Amino acid sequence: MLSIILAKKILSLFIIMLMSMTLVRMKIVKASDSKIMSILLLYLFFPCVILESFQIELTPEIKHGMLLSMGAAVVVQILVLVLSISLKNLLHLNAVEQCSITYSNAGNLIIPLVISVLGPEWVIYSSSFLVVQLVLFWTHMKSVMARETHIDLKAIFTNANMIAIFIGTVLMFTGWRFPVPVNDALHSLGVVIGPAAMIIAGMLLGNMSWEKIRSYKRVPLVAFLRLIVMPMAVLLFLKYSGIASFSPQGETILLITLLATATPSATTCVSMASLFDNQPEYASVINVVTATLCTITMPVIVWLYQL
Repeated sequence: MLSIILAKKILSLFIIMLMSMTLVRMKIVKASDSKIMSILLLYLFFPCVILESFQIELTPEIKHGMLLSMGAAVVVQILVLVLSISLKNLLHLNAVEQCSITYSNAGNLIIPLVISVLGPEWVIYSSSFLVVQLVLFWTHMKSVMARETHIDLKAIFTNANMIAIFIGTVLMFTGWRFPVPVNDALHSLGVVIGPAAMIIAGMLLGNMSWEKIRSYKRVPLVAFLRLIVMPMAVLLFLKYSGIASFSPQGETILLITLLATATPSATTCVSMASLFDNQPEYASVINVVTATLCTITMPVIVWLYQL
């Protein structure tokens, strides 16, 4: 049933993406207009959802769940990173391809999916994956894309989402709560992040020709690695490692980790590729193709996890 609910939710988000794409095709809006919404999504909507998710009572059950989600996030990211490096050497993947199969679009999709499929009370467990991935974005991904070894610690700790997680953690441990009007404002902004993320994807897709997409011959390979190989490796680990027993809600918490891994390639790959002039168009094509195909692959991955 959960995979069916997920499929319906992804399909509804996909329809929103098609609507947005149509507006660009009809020249009602420009693809470049998506930049404004991207900024709002990154610096306003996501921090609001994170802050709201930490406005809960810190029970022993939640403590165990947080420890499990953080441990699973670290191990899973290491597993995916090692696997991607092995595949890079085996298949001669370039920087864009390696980063695209390593890093998922959890930052844009995991929170709206968790809210829709499991409920807002489960969002807090997605924060662990986002924290670990955010650190890797500005260490490993940046070094691969920029061909450098420098780690930008400032970019990690001044990121809006990282600041929101820090503030939320302090509030949770101290028991402080926002006034009701503030919580209502956070909630009102948080519920629109799913549609907003798909509107952005649709605007980018609407500006691309199918001929250009088809010209990149290795996109199917990269999509297969990102949407099938990586999630299946994580699924096998989460399902048979026995770590779910560390928390009474372990299976559901690990499902969130699996969902985060099974999302399309990270939009951050596109941003990094553009910033360092490293095949940004190719990164965009991979992002759009995997975002489209995940409507099929993600429900299947969840169904296999539940067997």
